[in-house]
Amino acid sequence: MLKFVKHHMESIDGIEIYPLISLTIFFVFFAGMLIYVFKRKKKDWENLSNIPLETSNRLHHEEV
Repeated sequence: MLKFVKHHMESIDGIEIYPLISLTIFFVFFAGMLIYVFKRKKKDWENLSNIPLETSNRLHHEEV
């Protein structure tokens, strides 16, 4: 099965660029996410981490 796929892929012109494109997209996305995470303030992360607790309390109070 792998021999068939390998032979089929080798017959496509310009196929060698696709792994480079996918690696570049992955690297840019990963680097962007790292920059996003490290540039956020700690206060923002604390507010985001409390959201599930706040919404469950609100839903509980609305049901009563």
